[in-house]
Amino acid sequence: MLIIGLTGSIATGKTTVSTLLSTHPYSIPIIDTDLLARKVVEPGTPGYKAIVSYFGPNTPDLLLPPSPDDPNGTKRPLNRPALGRRVFGTTEERKRDRMILNKIVHPAVRWEVYKSLLYYYIRGYWAVVLDVPLLFESGMDLICGTVIVVGVSDPAVQMGRLRARDPHLSAEDAENRVLSQGDVKGKVERAEFRGRKRGVIVWNDGDKRDLEKEVGRAVEVISGMSPRWWAWIVLLVPPLGVGVGVWNLAVNFWGQKRWEQKEREKKAKL
Repeated sequence: MLIIGLTGSIATGKTTVSTLLSTHPYSIPIIDTDLLARKVVEPGTPGYKAIVSYFGPNTPDLLLPPSPDDPNGTKRPLNRPALGRRVFGTTEERKRDRMILNKIVHPAVRWEVYKSLLYYYIRGYWAVVLDVPLLFESGMDLICGTVIVVGVSDPAVQMGRLRARDPHLSAEDAENRVLSQGDVKGKVERAEFRGRKRGVIVWNDGDKRDLEKEVGRAVEVISGMSPRWWAWIVLLVPPLGVGVGVWNLAVNFWGQKRWEQKEREKKAKL
């Protein structure tokens, strides 16, 4: 089974691409880590308790008001905009808080991802999309056979889409969220570094029809790399599947090392 990593910066159109991939004619199952991240911090979970313990004392509005169904407030969900204001930004304090939040959420999300991958593998799917906003930053590109990056050439378009989608955000809040997810051009460069079929760019500078064409082109490239019949062979011959998985991990591991070396050399020249 081919694992397709899907990433991009905020408001580049990643969710729209995910929707297109999950519907006809592609019908590829999606593992959305944003949804999993919400699941692992629902009231009563270990993640929820850890977040409340760390952020609660200094964030009075961390939890939403009690609902009529929960008058005692024992199941108050997280106030995500309030938590976002604590962790999105470029100051050292916000970077530290974001790192702590990631250390709470990421391990739980990874476990849910692995369970979902096993489920779809057993069901015989030829591919699955792993939708991760911080795919490279979290290191989850290591398990992906190929990566799709959804990009926007003009940052002003990205900011405009974000504020249209989330009108409650101030210009500063919108900028902080964009900066916190990294420069999309950096993600594009890293995907291209993986090679033509192992890193595919979907540009979303036009309208939805243009985006649909870009997605179709991307799937055509990826299908040529890993056709459906190959997925069935890997499923029916487990030793071969294990070998292919190990080979893919090795290729990605050394690719990461070469990328890190390239970045160190770039910084040394500054």
